[in-house]
Amino acid sequence: METRIALIGIIVEDRSVTDQLNQLLHTYGSYIVGRMGVPYRDKGISIISIIVDAPADVIGALAGKLGQIRGLSVKTMYAKAGGADGA
Repeated sequence: METRIALIGIIVEDRSVTDQLNQLLHTYGSYIVGRMGVPYRDKGISIISIIVDAPADVIGALAGKLGQIRGLSVKTMYAKAGGADGA
């Protein structure tokens, strides 16, 4: 099955949902290439970037489930088809 590279950006505005967030990311862990989280203490939020390599429907399902968690803002960006090498 063909996979896509995507970046899922998450802003955590309610820290009480972090257990729910982490459980969901653990469930999709086999698709996650990398993860970076930055706490922005002055604003009381955290920003998390998740890089995934997965079929488009899996990326959509993960982003949709994340978007249903109250206290999170979620956006997804896809790499252009074929990636940088044009394949």
